[in-house]
Amino acid sequence: MSEVLTLDDLAVPLRVLRLLASDFGHLSAPSVQVSTVYPERLELAFYDDLPGFEAWREALGIAPDTVTYREQSDGRTRVLRTSVDYAGSAIRLTGYADIVVPVLVGGAA
Repeated sequence: MSEVLTLDDLAVPLRVLRLLASDFGHLSAPSVQVSTVYPERLELAFYDDLPGFEAWREALGIAPDTVTYREQSDGRTRVLRTSVDYAGSAIRLTGYADIVVPVLVGGAA
């Protein structure tokens, strides 16, 4: 049987969240996740807000060349992901956005 974690075990990413709210409260609000699966990590996700993702990446001093790109949902969604150690916690930034496919009118290419 695995060890049951307490809220104290999540204190580091929760403190980092508080710090981020204080220092970067003017930036776009992400979806926030703290999990007992990865108790040392704070996850910040941006849905249809890649400018928000980029603003947080810059604010946290994360180099652009550390961002990975992939696609999911049969190529309909782009996913940007990066991470950084910040104030004792691992922060994972993820940005999701629809991939817009142009529709040709009249069948001409």
